Amino acid sequence: MIIKKIKDVLSYDKIKRENLLTLLKMEAQLITIQDIMQASNFLINDARYVQGSYRKEYLKSYTLAFIARIKEVKEHQPGDNEYLDVEEVQEAIKLLLKQENEVTGADGFDPAFFQIYKIISLYTTFIVEESVHPVGTPFPGGLEVKYDGENYLCPVKERQKDNPGAVCGFCIAEQDPDTL
Repeated sequence: MIIKKIKDVLSYDKIKRENLLTLLKMEAQLITIQDIMQASNFLINDARYVQGSYRKEYLKSYTLAFIARIKEVKEHQPGDNEYLDVEEVQEAIKLLLKQENEVTGADGFDPAFFQIYKIISLYTTFIVEESVHPVGTPFPGGLEVKYDGENYLCPVKERQKDNPGAVCGFCIAEQDPDTL
């Protein structure tokens, strides 16, 4: 099975974790230092809308979650080669492709940031099986993503899962019951 682009997965009836990882690594190799700088500038600019007391943690968290993690994708060694639920992977890719058309550009996500966001969202969900936002990611009101030893718990999953610019719909985190 030769996959050249993320959207190619939409035509497959099965996919192994290692094949998806190979694709994500290929896409990650295309990310240049200029893309990383552009994505970082986008985050800094976007943070101007975040309340001041939370802005520093927001930038740190998003930089680590998305920008810095691209290196991890490039270096990740396959662990298992199990088949993934191809329908779940395809639904995630469809959502990301729809977002790419709707939320990138002048009033939305920066294209360089979105490419990193797309890779990392698929990587964390289907390769390392973690929540898209790392444990400790802060949200307004002093809330944060947690891990209880079995499940990732997100304080905003239910409120954001229908947000056209969010990946909550396929993120493995569950709604934190303490924040309903």
